[in-house]
This record gives sequence, C-alpha cells and structure tokens, in this order.
Amino acid sequence: MKNALLISHSEQSAVSLSQLLKSEGYTEISVCQTSQEAKELAKGEVFDLICVNAPLEKENGIELSKYFAGTTRSSVVIIVPQRNADYVNDALTEHGVLVIAKPVNKHLFHHFLQFTECFKMRMFRVIEENEKLKHMVADMKIINRAKFLLITCLNMSEDQAHRYLEKQAMDLRTSKLEVAKQVIRTYEN
Repeated sequence: MKNALLISHSEQSAVSLSQLLKSEGYTEISVCQTSQEAKELAKGEVFDLICVNAPLEKENGIELSKYFAGTTRSSVVIIVPQRNADYVNDALTEHGVLVIAKPVNKHLFHHFLQFTECFKMRMFRVIEENEKLKHMVADMKIINRAKFLLITCLNMSEDQAHRYLEKQAMDLRTSKLEVAKQVIRTYEN
C-alpha cells in the first residue's frame, strides 16, 4: 500500500493529480495547500512520495522540495510550469528531486514515478549496506579494545590477543564479539 503527500494551492489541480496518483497505485493520498501544513503532516507520517504542485500560494516550491529531500526518505517530485522547468531542474537535481513540466503527460508521469521507485529501492539498498558497515566497524572497535586490554593487562602480543579471542570464541561456541565484550567487562573495571 503506497501513500503520497500532495501539496497544491489549486484544488482543481489537487483533484486531477490525486486521480493520477490513484491510477499509479497510491491508495492513501494526503492533500495540503500550504508548505507549513505539509511540513507538519510529514513530521508525523512517512510517505512513499511527496509531490509538490508549484507554484504554491506564497512560494515557488523549490525550498519546500529541498526541505523534503533533505529531511525524509520519500521520493520527492515537483511539478512546475514548462517555462520554469529548466531553471527548477538545475536548482533541484543535486538534491535528488525529480522535476516534471506541466502539462503533465499521463504516460510520462507513469515512467517518472517508476523511476522514483527504482531510485528509492537502490537508495534503500545503499542505506542497508551502510548500516551493516557501521555495525561491523562498531564490532571491530570493541574487539580491538579487548585486544588492547589483553596486551596491556596480560602482556600479550597482538597476535596472542587475537588468537586468544578466536580460541575463546571457538571453545565457548560464541562470537568473537561476545568474548571481546567479556574481556572488556573483566579488565576495564
């Protein structure tokens, strides 16, 4: 079930774009007329897509698009008048915001949304890999701290400390990380 946040000053455009989003599989569509209202709503809810129909009442939508691109994991799309499309595209490409020119072609809109989904899936894989790497680095820090304690407290060499952690992990049928944590608990107190 996909959900979208649509920000549009024009009620007529909001209705048309909501129908277009529904045809693309977005079952829950929240509509806001102002950027402040949209920001408040986005604080409490996670959206798959945030669509800004520019211009808004008191702004062009560029800053709002940058805000959402920088503070959420949502795909962000801005729909702008054709005459402004190149300028807005230059301003927002580096922020990862997709720019669509008006009038919106249903076929192209479909492909733009598919592109945002593909990009989002790739981004999530990178985020997952980044989290795995962060955990590995944190684990390595713990293991290295345990080795340091073994070296300083028991006068072991680095190789001896390394072998000690590995042998204890094998003998106790646990991970090297758990053995390292136990060494830290024992020798840091």
